[in-house]
Amino acid sequence: MRQEIGKIIVGQTELLELLLTAVLADGHVLLEGVPGVAKTLMAKLLARTLEVPFSRIQFTPDLMPSDVLGTSVYRQNKSDFEFRPGPIFASVVLIDEINRAPAKTQSALFEVMEERTVTQDGTSYPMAEPFLVLATQNPVEQEGTYRLPEAQLDRFLFKLHVGYPTLAEEVQILSGHHAGLGSTNLEAVQPILSAADLHALRQQIRQQRVEPNILEYIAKLVGQTRAHKSLYLGASPRASLALLNGAKALAALRGRDFVTPEDVQFLAPSVLRHRIMLTPEREMEGSTPDDVVKQIMQQIEVPR
Repeated sequence: MRQEIGKIIVGQTELLELLLTAVLADGHVLLEGVPGVAKTLMAKLLARTLEVPFSRIQFTPDLMPSDVLGTSVYRQNKSDFEFRPGPIFASVVLIDEINRAPAKTQSALFEVMEERTVTQDGTSYPMAEPFLVLATQNPVEQEGTYRLPEAQLDRFLFKLHVGYPTLAEEVQILSGHHAGLGSTNLEAVQPILSAADLHALRQQIRQQRVEPNILEYIAKLVGQTRAHKSLYLGASPRASLALLNGAKALAALRGRDFVTPEDVQFLAPSVLRHRIMLTPEREMEGSTPDDVVKQIMQQIEVPR
């Protein structure tokens, strides 16, 4: 999958590793970055490497919950209502610019992201496995965006920052574009994993070995966010589970059947940055959630 995506995306190796970790850990991902850094392209390419149904929803300020989940349509010949599934009914759902839709539409995603079902007119419709939401957003200070509700952010396994390319990478992008490879031909990327393959890999990851001292380390890291003086809101037990599941998947990706403290440390910023809130004083000082996570990791003894 790395090789296939690497045919089109230049660099971004760490981001790609985190995306693959999320796919294996069965978690949703929020990609944040300024326009033009290939967030949507990265999500589309990841979907192409999986042989599963894909849909894309462009979030806009006038989007309604029924435009996402689906709606009941009256059938005159049978005198009843029939449920027409919306675009959320796919295995990989790309939600582009998720923070452009208002709270009413955001709340439509709460149930489906956590429980993998959609309830309409008293009937629950389960999602097919796998079900993965890849959402992109521009930083909040851009015009016409809404803050995502905390309860929704908590449903994302990772929040990943998509940064600018390095000088060498940008030169490589320009060279490729100049040589006629700039049309980003998605057909060049071949599907690698079927739904059954992915299911088998996820079962394997559940068997990963995790020592009790690693579990304690995860609990201490997350617990410290609730007591930290710089934080107004700490992380919930869902964050601890995300850190555990992510570390098991990352260890497997790196060729191990056991989790190390380094796996936990590598994932901690991606798992915690969107689940904690800084106090207004800290925010005014220019601190970021990543700074606080780094501080917490330095304070807690690493198990050996």
